[in-house]
Amino acid sequence: MTIKEALSKGTIMLKNNNVESPKLKARLLLQYVLKQTRQYIIVYDNKEINKKEQFEYFVNIEKLTTGVPLQHITHSQEFMKMDFFVDENVLIPRPDTEILVEETIKIAKNMTNPKILDLCTGSGAIAISIAKNVKDADVYAVDISEKALDIARTNAKRLEVFDKIKFLKSDLFQNIEKTKFDIIATNPPYIKKEDITYLSKEVQREPLLALDGGVDGLDFYKRILNQSIDYLKFGSYICMEIGYDQKQDVLKIIQDIDKYVDTYSKKDLCGNDRIIVTKVGG
Repeated sequence: MTIKEALSKGTIMLKNNNVESPKLKARLLLQYVLKQTRQYIIVYDNKEINKKEQFEYFVNIEKLTTGVPLQHITHSQEFMKMDFFVDENVLIPRPDTEILVEETIKIAKNMTNPKILDLCTGSGAIAISIAKNVKDADVYAVDISEKALDIARTNAKRLEVFDKIKFLKSDLFQNIEKTKFDIIATNPPYIKKEDITYLSKEVQREPLLALDGGVDGLDFYKRILNQSIDYLKFGSYICMEIGYDQKQDVLKIIQDIDKYVDTYSKKDLCGNDRIIVTKVGG
């Protein structure tokens, strides 16, 4: 079987099982199995692949048809132009979250030696991206899952910022000593509990801990915004990713607390409200 034939068969199998972006995923999976680049796959599409490679490829195609995310097979996801290791213990970093990271970095670069807390760090994508881009930042990465923290530590070592980040297992602020941060950045769980069963098969394979935002999807925003007051200086920031339809609900939580000022939001590339930034000042 040639590369072209394998790609064609793999794409058809994925398409017949309603897998999103079947052609792209078939190619990326073949690149992974053959340990080759996209250019190689295109140029040498008539090259024969051996039986072992065929077997590995189609076993993994079958996994994709059952809803296993491609990233759980390749253990790779690009984020902020870096390659992150991911598995079933962490949320797969999304391009939308880059909006949160870019805004946090922009704010941090106007500070001297900013102390920055990444709540619900997961793979460490936010904390590591900040540490890579804000050279004098003192970064803390917190998660309730020890398995997630292991992945975050692995990524920090691979991306050479391990010494710049303090990792801590904690249910939000529970195990954090009283200290004052300049910025708290977070992409918390924000899916409504009842909506989780309607998510794609792939998303449902990701950790429930990283998805479930409670009955109204707002549990973590309420906790974070109320508890953050004790961990932020006057003039410090909270930068939060939100669900596409949660802007008004999160703004109301902020307004009801009456400790925050200069609140604003930013949209993602699809035009959805994606982050909210607010500042302690009330």
